[in-house]
Amino acid sequence: MSTKTYRLDADPANIFWGYFDAKTPPVLEVDSGDEVVLTCMPACVAEDLPPDGKGVRKDHLRALEAKAGDKGPGPHMMTGPVYVRGAEPGDVLQVDILDAKPIQDWGFTAILPLLGALPDEFTDYETLHIAIDNDRGICTLPWGLELPLDPFFGIMAVAPPPVWGRVGSPEPRAFGGNIDNKDLRPGTTLYLPVFNEGALFSAGDGHGRQGDGEVCIAAVETALEGRFRLTVRKDIRIDTPFAETPDMLMSMGFDEDLDEAMRKAVRNMVRLVTERSDLTRNHAYMLLSLAADLKITQVVDGEKGVHMVIRKDWI
Repeated sequence: MSTKTYRLDADPANIFWGYFDAKTPPVLEVDSGDEVVLTCMPACVAEDLPPDGKGVRKDHLRALEAKAGDKGPGPHMMTGPVYVRGAEPGDVLQVDILDAKPIQDWGFTAILPLLGALPDEFTDYETLHIAIDNDRGICTLPWGLELPLDPFFGIMAVAPPPVWGRVGSPEPRAFGGNIDNKDLRPGTTLYLPVFNEGALFSAGDGHGRQGDGEVCIAAVETALEGRFRLTVRKDIRIDTPFAETPDMLMSMGFDEDLDEAMRKAVRNMVRLVTERSDLTRNHAYMLLSLAADLKITQVVDGEKGVHMVIRKDWI
């Protein structure tokens, strides 16, 4: 069966802001294996826009105005949801991240009240606007430092379990959400447990680049266009997201306590390794100590994130 490609622009009708909710109606239906191209606006409010208005997209302004009264407890604008035919609770949605590219020539980062890794030490709140040069693949900080672009979506998600009701967008959870994992770049496949008919996939929170930890609360927040292939998997059972590339396997753990997030990431990787090999649980655990790397994904989203990576040819 041939696959199709669909596009969702950043029209207000295709955006929800600041929350996830199983009751959010889908704006597009696709078949398993189809591709979707999503235009996603950055996580910001009008005060974060460049003061001279230069480079601000008209669709961003329309979305800010149209959604002002429909904003949830988080700052993120998500494009979607996309209903994937055949997806049922208990399935897994395989999200092949095919592309992520900035679509504006600026981004911003900020220190915000009571947020970040050191909220009591950094109280001189400030927003920096950062120039983006797609042709050269760089972003330039106000003091002249050029950093390579490494774009990715901070948020990729299915809808949460219906019994959770409406939940804020800042915290990553079992359905995905604000994972803020810079290693979920194009070429990576993300696996999300499905909690609702159709899965109800959405994406947002475009980042031009970010360091592991995202310590001040913000990356290079910018508008991205992403291309995703959405495939229903009925041969996998998971209760938390994981990811892989052609060469690497990645587990994840989320928790308010960083130590517990670490333990979840290790525990999830032990499970992945034993499922993909003939190793005992003990041997998998010892292998991880020798060959896997733990990374602090982010420490600023309420639920902290840790991810673990290992080469697939070592399993």
